[in-house]
Amino acid sequence: MIVKINAQETLEGDGVVVNRLFPISGRMNCDPFVLWDNFNIATGQGFPDHPHRGFEAITYMLEGGMRHQDNLGNNSFVSTGGAQVFCAGKGIVHSERPAEKELNAGIQLWINLPKRLKNIDPSYQEVLAKDLAVTTFQGGSYRTIVNTESKITLHTAINYQHFNLLKDHHYQLPLDQGLQAIIYVLSGSLLLGEHTIEATQALLIDAETQQDLLIKATTDSEFMFCSGLPHKEPIYQHGPYVD
Repeated sequence: MIVKINAQETLEGDGVVVNRLFPISGRMNCDPFVLWDNFNIATGQGFPDHPHRGFEAITYMLEGGMRHQDNLGNNSFVSTGGAQVFCAGKGIVHSERPAEKELNAGIQLWINLPKRLKNIDPSYQEVLAKDLAVTTFQGGSYRTIVNTESKITLHTAINYQHFNLLKDHHYQLPLDQGLQAIIYVLSGSLLLGEHTIEATQALLIDAETQQDLLIKATTDSEFMFCSGLPHKEPIYQHGPYVD
């Protein structure tokens, strides 16, 4: 089944408004994914020190930059095309502050940890844009953030890409049965079968769907694609914790 959804504006942190796919009222998660935020943070905003546990998170920068500091001693700045990744495990405290420029935009994605790994030690990874492979094809390109060959290592098997697709071009996206998937539009307009999705809209594709998805851009478009293997375990999310 393929379902079209809209992101919902949500206030988070220190004055940050995000476009959130989930968790929101009536849509809590998409196993193994437990949060999807498309953020745009101005100087002076951000996320002061706060705790987490029970999941892994990827902050992928679309524009600008972000500084991550945590109680493990990490102090890391990543800019456009790079990613900050932490495994909260049994507990981590961190802060996130934007670069001193007008636009600092990106996607924060939380991935649930299976129950057997909830109490592992926390950890952090910094991956710069130069370390994330870019693949070109006729009419577009994509940057691979996570797959089996990327420099980012996670405890859950996922694929995660950032696409650019020119108007009237298309891309055949393979989708394996058993994986939950998300297609989220950053800008432009995409046509997938009977579905048209535009900026801050997404398609959720359940694990029973097994088909190649033909994506056509009706305008120059930018979108994210993510798929992952569900843990098929209860997800108890409350604020910054996923137990």
